Amino acid sequence: MLDFNKRPSMGERINAAVDAALKAESAATPPRDYLGASRLGHACERALQFEFAGAPKDEGQDFSGRSLRIFAIGHELEDLAIRWLRAAGLDLVTQKRDGGQFGFSVAGGRIRGHVDGIISEAPAALGLRTPSLWECKTMNAKNWRETVAKGVTVAKPVYAAQIALYQAYMEASVPGISANPALFTAINKDTAELHHELVPFDAELAQRMSDRAVRILRATDTGELLPRVARNRDFFECRFCPWAERCWGLPG
Repeated sequence: MLDFNKRPSMGERINAAVDAALKAESAATPPRDYLGASRLGHACERALQFEFAGAPKDEGQDFSGRSLRIFAIGHELEDLAIRWLRAAGLDLVTQKRDGGQFGFSVAGGRIRGHVDGIISEAPAALGLRTPSLWECKTMNAKNWRETVAKGVTVAKPVYAAQIALYQAYMEASVPGISANPALFTAINKDTAELHHELVPFDAELAQRMSDRAVRILRATDTGELLPRVARNRDFFECRFCPWAERCWGLPG
């Protein structure tokens, strides 16, 4: 009898095994027990509250193996960017003497951030003032082109909030870092093109994001449910939120 059932190819079986291993590694990684500066610029405070409280995601909303591979590639590209900038003459420091990342921790450790790097010196010809924060992101071609055209502050407000918070809170340990513009590097994952721009410190943005973090902590401690970002479930942020089912099943 002929068997018309499709059987996975060798390549498909390998990919499934790779993804299963990545998912298992991700599941074994302890979740964050703090609000990360990299997330505080997200549009919806309720989503941030769910994330901070460790609320279970909707069924099927955990990261896929493909997403985990994309994240891993991004980390490897950032390591390459560090090598390239150092080769260009920048004294880019990415680790403390004890081997840990530079960062900050406030509110009893419940608000934290870890920076990609600090530029301590740079060739005069580059026109960089130091010390300065260095933040690096990898993007697909569409997002990269938008960032180049509009600048990170307009195109990627979540990144802009992250940079402002880092500049504000790192000032205590790296005096002068908030007085000098940060260097933001974006890598086009599709073409290997590089975009660099200077981001002046936005004290007002840093204050708003810091206030937001405190608001989320207080609301979570008292059992208050923060409002959704939208009144319509079809809003972009809601359609792609991993807590959409849970969120829309609760009062607005």
